[in-house]
This record gives sequence, structure tokens and C-alpha cells, in this order.
Amino acid sequence: MNAIPVPPAAVPLLGELLLERGAIRPADLERALELQRGVGGRIGSLLIRIGALSEDQLIDALSVQLGLPVAGRDLPLPTGLAEWRLPTGTEVPLDWMQDREILLWEDEDGQAWCASRDPLDAALQEALAYLWPQREIRAALAPAQLLERTLDTLAQEQRGGDAWGSDDVRHLRELAEEAPVVELVNSLLAQAVEQRASDIHLEPEENQFVVRFRIDGVLYSRLRLPRERFNAVASRLKLISGMDIAERRLPQDGRMSVRASGQAMDIRASALPGVHGESIVLRLLPKERKDLGLERLGMAPDHLRLLQGWSREAHGIVLVTGPTGSGKSTTLYATLAASNDGMKKIITVEDPVEFQLPGITQIQTQADIGLTFASVLRSILRQDPDVIMVGEIRDRETAEIAIQSALTGHLVLSTVHTNDALGAFTRLIDMGVEPFLVATPLKGVQAQRLVRRLCPHCARPAQVVDEALAAETAQWTARVFGAEAPAARWMEAVGCPRCQNTGYQGRIGIYELVPVDEAMQQAVVSGATHQQLRQMARERGFRFLREDGLLKAWQGVTTVDEVLRVTAV
Repeated sequence: MNAIPVPPAAVPLLGELLLERGAIRPADLERALELQRGVGGRIGSLLIRIGALSEDQLIDALSVQLGLPVAGRDLPLPTGLAEWRLPTGTEVPLDWMQDREILLWEDEDGQAWCASRDPLDAALQEALAYLWPQREIRAALAPAQLLERTLDTLAQEQRGGDAWGSDDVRHLRELAEEAPVVELVNSLLAQAVEQRASDIHLEPEENQFVVRFRIDGVLYSRLRLPRERFNAVASRLKLISGMDIAERRLPQDGRMSVRASGQAMDIRASALPGVHGESIVLRLLPKERKDLGLERLGMAPDHLRLLQGWSREAHGIVLVTGPTGSGKSTTLYATLAASNDGMKKIITVEDPVEFQLPGITQIQTQADIGLTFASVLRSILRQDPDVIMVGEIRDRETAEIAIQSALTGHLVLSTVHTNDALGAFTRLIDMGVEPFLVATPLKGVQAQRLVRRLCPHCARPAQVVDEALAAETAQWTARVFGAEAPAARWMEAVGCPRCQNTGYQGRIGIYELVPVDEAMQQAVVSGATHQQLRQMARERGFRFLREDGLLKAWQGVTTVDEVLRVTAV
């Protein structure tokens, strides 16, 4: 095997190179060096283990430092056992490669290659030189996931295996603590954070399991591994999130705090039994949020003024509506932050507490011991609060206590699941609340969705075919911005490496806000239909979700296609 070139003086050490690239912080490097002095090991592996770095970042840096290609990216691999050829032409020594976690093959041009995570391993170089003394074997880098996936696929083709698929609880616990599983899970978490994923989905199928990341609201497949690996990975996730490894028949929820890719994260875990095994979903929640301000929500000036006014109300109810994952909690937290002037007692009851806010008392419900929204609300009123935030109004009892709280001098913020803002009235009435109790305390209702922002690096100007749509959006732009109305800037998504070829990077909210005045209260009490309420809102000049989205497309923040996708009727 060729000797691996020592990095020239002009190339910095790995830690320095990672610092230059902004992949790690100086504190991360110091911690890894201290750990290295205590237990030994490569600095790159230690950085991954402490959650400061993803394996992709490490491989990229090593490729630059050592001048080596990356298998699977710069260097194609044979597609199966039938195409796998050793330099000697003998049968593939699969066990030998698995023991050393390497891939050894000969390409179509007769060049021999050895891909591994650690090409600098002296023992590996000596073994290859001994086995093939007359051959030049060139080195390549390979991520652990690629090595494991390829070796497992070859093993299945050759003889199969059941060690990873064992159902023995003690064995699963042992596997969950082994280094390969720990590093695979840590690497998945680091990759998800690095790619701005909000959720990780692990979905077992008959012969494989798929890992998908939800990025900007859309799911993307990121990894496929043999089904035999799933039990060990699932056990690792259940172990660190506080779930019962032995229980695979009932749904479970858990929570963990980790450091991944240099960020401190709270992760909510959910395991749901399926035909081929448990579907596991991880919701990633950064502990530090710098965007919890009303001005950061992306609202148009008129909507921002309305919500700021609602946050200063002395009493009443403000409802935020929308489906799961539409940013309702972020809006409520921003509203709480706006109303927290240091002179108010603010209490929240949530399931779960997603972000911890200073100066606010936050309560986590626990239904298994009877600590429900309704029971907590009764106790909250004895704490003399000024502002109460209820994570979600789910039933009649919670709704009636929230309404009574608003009628007795408290500002109540909460959410309900409806398709639009005015659907909140219908939803509460369907729960069994009297219409006059629904209408009287409500100060305003808001609906929202999240649309993907265009990638600033690759978006390009576009033509809008629908002239009526453009004319209507121009009218709304003039009405909202007045003399300062921006010119039309329609854009379209393209895709580049910085946005992972999606054309989008990040998300922004689109909103509809409807203040509840006396006339609307009377309409609700008299039994007005949902359509009649929408007509009243239209006559008062309030715009709905699609129109607010098109306003942002006009400004070049997102695309018309994205707005229509999210607000499709």
C-alpha cells in the first residue's frame, strides 16, 4: 500500500483546519485534546463523539489535509458482490474487511484501492503490504455509514446475518453501547443539525430501514441501511431518550439533551409500533433561540401592529391556529416575550415545554398523574397571573376554564387546530362551548403556515404567467406598504450546493389576522356560518393566507409555486 503522504507544512493540522473552516469552536478543540490526553484516539473521532462535528465535515477536512479521494463521492464503488474484485482475484475476504472496517477492491482500470476511516493506521498499512507486497494499493477515505452499509450489503448477499436483528434485550442493550452504534447515532444527529433539519424519521421496512430528514418542512431521504441494523440503532435512541428498550408493542415518548455539530439541542423522541418495527421520530429543538421576537416572524407591517396590540391587552383571548408544524409555538413564545415587561406574572402550561424562557413560569403537563391542561389551569389562577399561555385547547373543559380566566381579567394566549383563523369559532363551538362565551372574550384570531425561503445564492428572476394574480397582489402591496410599496420582484428556485439543490433555505411565516370587533361577536352569537364570517373579514379589508404569501412572493422572499403548495385548497 502506498505510504500516506504526511501533510506538508503549508497544510495546517486537522484541528486548525477545522477551526479555519468554522466547523468547530476553539472550546470544542480544547475539550477533544483533553479527552485525547486521557483516553487516546484520533482527534477527529473524539470531536464526533463529543458532538462537536459531523462525520461529513470530518471527511471533507481530511480529504483536503491528506489529498485523498472520498469513496462513494470522488471514487465509485462496485455495486455488489458479483462485481467486487480483490487485487489477487481471490474470493472477497469479507470477514477480514469487516474486522478492520475497510473496503478493498480493484477498479476497471486495474488500480487497487483501500477505503477506510483511518488511512493513517500503521497496522492496516503493514497488513496490506504483507498480503499484497507486489501491488500498489491506493488509499481513499470512507465515512463510517458507507463502510457499514456496504459491508452489510455484501454480507447479506454472501451469507446473511442475524446478530444485528436479535431481539434479546440484554444483547440489544450491549449493542446500543458499542462504539459503531454510538458513532452512527451521533453522526446522524450532527448531520441533521448541520443540514437544519427539524425532524429525523427512522422508518423500518421489510429489508431495510430509511432515515429521512425534514428540512424546511419537506422530507428528504438521507440514508438506507439493512433492516438488521435497525434494532441496535432504535435501542440506542430509546436508551438515551429514557424509553423502555424491552417495550416494542406500545407507543412511547422520550426526551434527551445532546450536543450535536456544536449546538446544544433538546430532542423529543417518539416510538410508534409498525408492521416491520417501531417508527421513530426525533424532533430537534435548539436550546438557544435568537429569533423569538415579533419583528423576526416575517410579518407585514399591518399584521405586526395588530399582534403587538394584542400582546398588550389587559384581558381577553388571543388564538393562534394552524396544523402541526406551522410555527404556532414560536409565535406564542414571541408574543409572550413582547408582553414580558418585567411587571407581569406570566405562567404557561405546555405539552411539552419546547423552549425555556427567562422570567416566565413554565409548567409541563403529565397526563399519567392527572396533571392536565384543565387541572393546571385551575391552580394557575391561584398564582395571581397577568398572562396565561395554554399550549393547546383540546377539550371543552380546558376551553371553558380559559374563557373564564379571560373574563376575570387575564390575558390568555393559546392555540387550536383549524385550517384558517375564523375556523377557531366553529372549533370551540363544536367542543360544546356556548357561542356567546366564544365570542365575548376573543380579541383576535390568527392563522399561519410556513413557506420556504428562496436560497439567496441561486434564486433567479421569474415571470408570473397569471396576470390577474399579479394585479391582485399589486393592490395588496399598495394597501399594506402605501407610498413605500416595493416593486415586483418575482423569483424562482434553482438549486445549488449551499441549499442542497432544493432552491430553498430556511422558512418564513405567512399569516391571516382577524380582530374580533363587536359586529363579528354579534355574528358569532347569532350563528353566522364560516363563509359569512370570512365575507365580513373580507369587507373589513383583511387578507387571507394565500394573499399574504403572494405578498412575500412579490417581494422575492419565496416563490408563487411554494405559496400555492402550502395554501392549496
